[in-house]
Amino acid sequence: MTGETSSNLIERCKNILLKPKEEWARIDTEPATVGGLMTGWVVPLAAIGPVAGLIGGLVFGYGGFGVTYRPSVTMAVTSAVVGYAMALLAAFLLAKIIEFLAPNFGGQKNSVQAMKVAAYSSTAGYLAGIFQIIPALAIIGVLLSLYGLYLLYLGLPRLMKAPEEKAMSYAVVTVIAAIVLFLVVGAVTGAVTSAFAPRPAISYDGGSLTVTGSVDAGETVARMG
Repeated sequence: MTGETSSNLIERCKNILLKPKEEWARIDTEPATVGGLMTGWVVPLAAIGPVAGLIGGLVFGYGGFGVTYRPSVTMAVTSAVVGYAMALLAAFLLAKIIEFLAPNFGGQKNSVQAMKVAAYSSTAGYLAGIFQIIPALAIIGVLLSLYGLYLLYLGLPRLMKAPEEKAMSYAVVTVIAAIVLFLVVGAVTGAVTSAFAPRPAISYDGGSLTVTGSVDAGETVARMG
């Protein structure tokens, strides 16, 4: 399989989430390429979170404790583009980590199988990104995306052919590496976004808190008080 049609993509999403053991067995024997997995699976699904976050930020803004901040168009678009690029990079790097670790746990070093694990185990996280369209619900998406660690745990030893006695250790080390990778990617995304997009100015006049951003003109975008 070098790509996915829309109907196949939906069916696979459903199966990998609801019947992961059976679906991993099918995925294990499917022909594929690294490029096909990236373009047919990662590229379309990884866009869900950034697009939802872009819409949510511009329409609803971000808020808490009575303060709402609506980013400028420049800030929102920059954040979405950088976030999307980093999501693609994260999938590729996770596959490389999986492939690199395989021999250390008796597994087979196979770039295509490693890419399958990285791509399909990320499905829950990709789909959970839809909650970013309502920023207040984004935490739900984060919690649901943790299911991806379970998917990784199930698929990793099977696809990488790690022996049973080393499968648990391989899965644990890879999960830890994946968590560290995603934390680093998140930090880099924030740093790059801040570097390329203007920061909001915050002022307090004694009675109200005003957050302003350069919505191409430096207008007020949020106020409390």
